Amino acid sequence: MEQEKIMLTSEGYLELETELNELKTVTRPQVIKELKEARAQGDLSENSDYDAARDAQAKIEGRIKELEYKLEHCVIAEQKATDIVNVGSTVTILYDDGEQEVYKIVGSLEADPLENKISNESPFGKAVLGKKVGEKIEIESPNGSYTVEIKALA
Repeated sequence: MEQEKIMLTSEGYLELETELNELKTVTRPQVIKELKEARAQGDLSENSDYDAARDAQAKIEGRIKELEYKLEHCVIAEQKATDIVNVGSTVTILYDDGEQEVYKIVGSLEADPLENKISNESPFGKAVLGKKVGEKIEIESPNGSYTVEIKALA
């Protein structure tokens, strides 16, 4: 059974690595301290502080395992050529109505439309990957198709 590879930019990898380090070195020890303090209060059956600390510990341990899995099974996108769109490229596009937008093409794990980070697996991402400056591309979306032109790459 082949493991799914998770596509990340180098910035995305660094963000996950930083979060994992923070959880292991700061958050986990804090929750363990809270658990010890709650245990010291006595009867655990009616101790809400203890229950809250156990819930927090479970969430943190789950997130640590999730991050370790993602970092272990990721592929870091390398910027191969600057003249074609790849994962990690910053693309300036021109819509038919004359509006210009700048998007960064990222792996699906890093996608954040509010920050103009578009997944390489989205209809837009799939359509622009491998294209060059000056190319016009028709993009199929759930709301219908539209055309964009690639104006610049960075």
